[in-house]
Amino acid sequence: MKWSIHQLQRYRQGDMPFDEMVNLESVKKRNPEIRDIEPVHVTGRCKIGSFKIDCTFKLEGTMTLPCARTWEDVQFPFTIESTETFSWDEDDFLDDDEIHRVEGDYIELNPVLEQLILLEIPLQVYSEQAEDVEKIEGKGWSYATDEAYEAELEESKPKVDPRLASLADFFEKTDE
Repeated sequence: MKWSIHQLQRYRQGDMPFDEMVNLESVKKRNPEIRDIEPVHVTGRCKIGSFKIDCTFKLEGTMTLPCARTWEDVQFPFTIESTETFSWDEDDFLDDDEIHRVEGDYIELNPVLEQLILLEIPLQVYSEQAEDVEKIEGKGWSYATDEAYEAELEESKPKVDPRLASLADFFEKTDE
């Protein structure tokens, strides 16, 4: 999304609504964990001043992330609401770090929208099948539930020969 400052000036009397589908495939280059992202539905309103613009955004979309256990694709829907300020007045930058600097005659929204999406990525996502997995292995790694791990430890304990089982109690007996 790209807006011309000159064209935005005609909306100075009131709010400028917008409703667009935006392709943000470039966010995958910024975070390789994002395997895919569908076009994002961006809606909102902007209030235009003489040297700045205040925009309220609502982003809705779905991105594909890897499952933390099985590494399978997981569809992660997101809804983000944010208010951002853009300014082309040099004095505004001295007072506030929350203002996005506009250089040139165009407001470029895609980097801001990408940043909002990057901040929304959770640390871990799990697929529905991940709950059913008892044990899974890959090259150099493995995952097991606590129950499966304890059962594996129980199986790996050395078995006592039944003919020698009575000798196991020999040293535990005390003579009185």
